Amino acid sequence: MSMEIKAPMTGKVISIVVNVGDKVNTDDEVVIMDAMKMEIPIYAPADGTVKKINIKEGDSVKTDQVLVILD
Repeated sequence: MSMEIKAPMTGKVISIVVNVGDKVNTDDEVVIMDAMKMEIPIYAPADGTVKKINIKEGDSVKTDQVLVILD
């Protein structure tokens, strides 16, 4: 079953820590965002494999925008 990792707030993508095909564990960092002049790490909510990355570094994202999909 696929799981979406969404942006918790509006901000800018600073870094994408994972690549498609990477295996991640619960609480692994997957994306780092800049929001309100702070770096906000986004963590995997569960174990899985990165299926798709919907953003690139430098992108502006909105609250609840899907960043990464895990399988």
